[in-house]
Amino acid sequence: MSDIADPASLQYPDAFLSPLVIGEAVTRALDEDLGHAGDVTSIATIPTKASAHAVMVARQAGVIAGLPLAVAAFQKLSHDIRIQAHARDGKAVAKGTTLLTVSGPARAVLAGERTALNFVGRLSGIATLTADYVAVTCNSKLRICCTRKTTPGLRALEKYAVRCGGGFNHRFGLDDAILIKDNHIAVAGGITAVLKRARAHAGHLVKIEIEVDTLDQLREVLDTGLADVVMLDNMNIATLHEAVKIAAGRVVLEVSGGVTLSSIPEIAKTGVDYASSGALTHSAPNFDVALDIDV
Repeated sequence: MSDIADPASLQYPDAFLSPLVIGEAVTRALDEDLGHAGDVTSIATIPTKASAHAVMVARQAGVIAGLPLAVAAFQKLSHDIRIQAHARDGKAVAKGTTLLTVSGPARAVLAGERTALNFVGRLSGIATLTADYVAVTCNSKLRICCTRKTTPGLRALEKYAVRCGGGFNHRFGLDDAILIKDNHIAVAGGITAVLKRARAHAGHLVKIEIEVDTLDQLREVLDTGLADVVMLDNMNIATLHEAVKIAAGRVVLEVSGGVTLSSIPEIAKTGVDYASSGALTHSAPNFDVALDIDV
């Protein structure tokens, strides 16, 4: 247990979450909830000088993420809030585990409650689902990745939660790397043509990935020698095995499409390097967490 002054002390050590991102997200969320009039219920019913002691508890087992945002939300509302941490992001907890204790002005504690819980519930849900994917692939070289299928405005937070669960991040945006998909190929005039254009444009530190739907397309990509990564899109297990043989280590192979918790163990056995799943972020169930006033 430790006293918390800096939300960064609760971050998962293998992932960076910018304090600017934390501050912006918390300010936006509190503004959305408090509006212009503030918490009118607490203002109407709670004396100005009343204090409260609250406990944030995990109501299910899972992997925690989002505590730095919860802390920042409470601290944004009052400098007199005191917080003790009993867990940190990336930690697997049992049902009933106390995560934080929050003490201070009652109005501030109650005003920040839902914002804090929303961040921890959403991000811990992503971290927990990611950890489930990682657990069923732990005996393989496969790395589990998220995608850009994130909640608008929350991408940095959700990708951070994936890291907390033991997963890896694909590109954060369109400016991270060159990822050529079927529509790019169609407009640019084919695989060879699009790869030549991409390679002529790319800087020496920019990776080029291209999506293929068939083994013939994979062969054409390999013949050009211009791609760093090939995304094998919506291929069945037998075809993935064949793709690994054809590639023979010449490029990094990533699987996309149909990557689910039930399919990922068989995908891992094919020998591909990465599997990306939008479900990690767009379909993660909310983690059950509560904030209870300790009377």
